[in-house]
Amino acid sequence: MLTKSQKLYYALKPILPWRLRFALRRFAARRIVAHSRTTWPIDPSTRFAPDGWPGWPQGKKFSVVLTHDVEGAPGLAKCRQLAALEESLGFRSSFNFIPEGDYRVGAPLREELAGRGFEVGVHDLRHDGKLFHSSEQFRANAHEINRHVREWGAVGYRSGFMMRNLDWLHQLDVLYDSSTFDTDPFEPQPDGAGTIFPFWIGQEEGGHGAPRSSRGGYVELPYTLPQDSTLFLVLRESSPEIWIRKLDWVAAQGGMVLVNVHPDYIRFDGDPASPRTYPVAFYTQVLEHLRRKYAGQYWHALPREVAAFTAGLPHPPARRKARRVCMVTHSFYESDNRVTRYAEALAARGDHVDVVALRRSPDLPTHEVIEGVNVVRLQDRFGKNERSKFAYLWPLLRFLAVSSRWITGQSWRQRYDLVHVHNMPDFLVFAAWHPRLTGAKIILDIHDIVPEFYGSKFGNGEGSLTTWALKIVERWSAHFAHHVIVSNHLWLETYRERTGMEGRCSVFINNVDSRIFQPQPRTRTDDKQIVIFPGGLQWHQGLDIALHAFKTVSARLPKAEFHIYGDGNMKPSLVALARDLGFNGNVKFFEPVGVRQVARIMAAADLGVVPKRADSFGNEAYSTKIMEFMSVGIPVVISRTKIDQFYFNDSVARFFESGDAAALAEGMIEVLENPELRRRMVSNASAYADAHSWKRRKMDYLRIVDGLIDGHPDQISLGTDGQDSDSNISPPAKAP
Repeated sequence: MLTKSQKLYYALKPILPWRLRFALRRFAARRIVAHSRTTWPIDPSTRFAPDGWPGWPQGKKFSVVLTHDVEGAPGLAKCRQLAALEESLGFRSSFNFIPEGDYRVGAPLREELAGRGFEVGVHDLRHDGKLFHSSEQFRANAHEINRHVREWGAVGYRSGFMMRNLDWLHQLDVLYDSSTFDTDPFEPQPDGAGTIFPFWIGQEEGGHGAPRSSRGGYVELPYTLPQDSTLFLVLRESSPEIWIRKLDWVAAQGGMVLVNVHPDYIRFDGDPASPRTYPVAFYTQVLEHLRRKYAGQYWHALPREVAAFTAGLPHPPARRKARRVCMVTHSFYESDNRVTRYAEALAARGDHVDVVALRRSPDLPTHEVIEGVNVVRLQDRFGKNERSKFAYLWPLLRFLAVSSRWITGQSWRQRYDLVHVHNMPDFLVFAAWHPRLTGAKIILDIHDIVPEFYGSKFGNGEGSLTTWALKIVERWSAHFAHHVIVSNHLWLETYRERTGMEGRCSVFINNVDSRIFQPQPRTRTDDKQIVIFPGGLQWHQGLDIALHAFKTVSARLPKAEFHIYGDGNMKPSLVALARDLGFNGNVKFFEPVGVRQVARIMAAADLGVVPKRADSFGNEAYSTKIMEFMSVGIPVVISRTKIDQFYFNDSVARFFESGDAAALAEGMIEVLENPELRRRMVSNASAYADAHSWKRRKMDYLRIVDGLIDGHPDQISLGTDGQDSDSNISPPAKAP
């Protein structure tokens, strides 16, 4: 069905002069280009072949399909000339004609093209934008389209303006349809097929009691190069560079290079210049580029041949439509392991993922594609030193405003299927108000439980007005979401009790991505003993305790160094403390680094330390660093907090009494000086980390995402780490 805006466009189209219509399209296109730079002309998520895809015939690397939509009498007059050009270069194509439009294509031209090895297809019925106004109207028009299909001996179809309802198209007696695209935000229906491969649309996907094609389904052939009218008439490109760049990318992915060229818009040599045409040399350059660069590597086929090949496979590839997911995090994406593992898991299976995040440095771009994830850095944060409540709150409110505006704009153009919002703060979930109204599902991910964190940071008591207000916001935020993920089992009970979210919560601890955090060859050749802490520099992390302990360690082990990577409101006082304790270069502070870089730094160290305070927020805050150290094969000394005793024991980590600098120093020295203890801890911890790595929980997360989007609640009951229901709380199995 058409939207109201689409119906208005086609109602006004006959009234508005051509120049005015294209001026409006060009004005809109400038904004579309600005907002689509990560998905057009290339959307990385479309590169995945369907499950079971056997590759192209004859062992070819990719396929090439040329098609033409003939829109009017000027285009009809150029068909023979265009066919002759393609013949001279060794190509054949399909010409799609409008059966009841402003011109009539006679049998002689159709038969001549077929006799020369070209294909003839049906293009809409009248090309007036009204074909899909209603199911009843489409059913009547489908009868007429099928009559022309039979008369012309055609097997292929394409709608005008790429309008479509893929279910309704089962009523056409055709082998294939080509009314979709992999990515094209300029079309009236901008949602793409999400693939650069042909795929099968079986009849069982239909419904509504409509008549069905005798074929039992049809093949969908999406065009994968931008339309010529978009490039040269709307965007007024002065070369075919975008065509060639996209062609090279599709070829590298082994996909289908399918282009739609309109004879109406081509200006052959000798034709007068016109704003409605572009030089035929642009198209010729693309064909010559194919012949020159990829000779012998591609299967050049007519659309009917590609469709017959696809339909004839033992298991014709069905389309897995890529999900459109947005993640929101008031953090630095490149160093937030919890966010990156979710985003990369979705992108790796072919979903389109946008991440709205902070920018750590002016050297970083505002838009960047990282491992297939579109990262948009909307707000700068060149330090984390907020000391007052207002200084802490103001950037959060600003980020809520800018992220809400950005997400609303993206959702307005093409709706999201799901928005995954990461706290802190909880109220950031309201940035997804527009996607929620348009049907998107919302996940709220509780990295840290807010009232306790805020109380630890600013000294608010349990009965304070601020704590009461934060609990109200916590409850509102939870109920705005369709599902809540909590980062550890201890917080799950507290959170469900305060919010009433029984049955709608899951636990995902900070499972480590073992693709990133894994043992690496030691490249250091010095005889230093490197102790490392990477993370936020807040009071509850206990870095001041670690500095006092390291004073004893450095006296006993003069070659030991303490490397601290991170930022936070305690950093200035920690730097001052290190200076006051008289460290002579063996305590070093470094800026935060990305997830992949920190994994390499960890793997090169000798000991990790996690000195959280047990009498603060840190008592129940799960520390990802512990599992990361275990995964890279580095022993770790940790404080005896409630949360860490819940998950770990003495076989995988060296505990010390929280807040006791002398006990911490003793633990560090013992591990650094005892090779057998180190070996045993590393062996046990590595096995434990592998058993609870992200690779073992990733599918649980993906099932939750798909269950929410598809409305399958049975897929969402994954409440605890490794359990099947969020009503049965138990920790992961203890280490040996």
